[in-house]
Amino acid sequence: MARLEFTKQLNDMEALVKRFGDKASSDVRAAGLAATGDKGAETGILEGRKAAERLRSNIESTCLDTMLLQQPLVGADLRFVSATFRLVSDLAQIDSMCRDVAFIESELSKKASDRLSDTFMSMSARAAAMVDGAVDAFCTADVDKAREVISSDDDLDRLYSEAEDIVVELIKAGKPSPKSLPELLMIAKYFERIGDHAQRISDWAVFRATGERILSVGDHDADEV
Repeated sequence: MARLEFTKQLNDMEALVKRFGDKASSDVRAAGLAATGDKGAETGILEGRKAAERLRSNIESTCLDTMLLQQPLVGADLRFVSATFRLVSDLAQIDSMCRDVAFIESELSKKASDRLSDTFMSMSARAAAMVDGAVDAFCTADVDKAREVISSDDDLDRLYSEAEDIVVELIKAGKPSPKSLPELLMIAKYFERIGDHAQRISDWAVFRATGERILSVGDHDADEV
């Protein structure tokens, strides 16, 4: 593959990653609204699945085509393509978690989540900012920004602890219905896990720029909720 054509393919791949990242962060913000009972946000997230699947498929196909047509891939090019192939899984997980939040909330009464509304909104805002920062760090190979995103996860962990405390208070008060409480805590857990995926995207940004990873292998590969 001619270098000019190869460079264009890399730029196209980067643009697709940015689009997928924008969709993911937008969905995280919408999930925050959905978690407070916004039915329009719920519907938008649940109907956006095909767009996410198309973006994932396009990025993965471009990665594979690049690896097949440009041989050998070395240095920064190899790191970028291989990291992109892994990063897309994190973005897909984020998109899936947003749909899970919307689905859980659709099964609950609005009253059940009122006590946690502010915390959910704060968590979604923090998680979305982390996704934005992580994807930007990856696309610009900005190591400093990537490290900032990884460090900012402490704020999201603190908000998750706050959600746990509220759920304990609700249990003690006997409201809402006990069957709603695990679902409410799961919504908070999804936002916390979105932050973990943003950390891993940031780790791929560091890898792209330096060839090194700063998260442990176990943290990096733990994709389950």
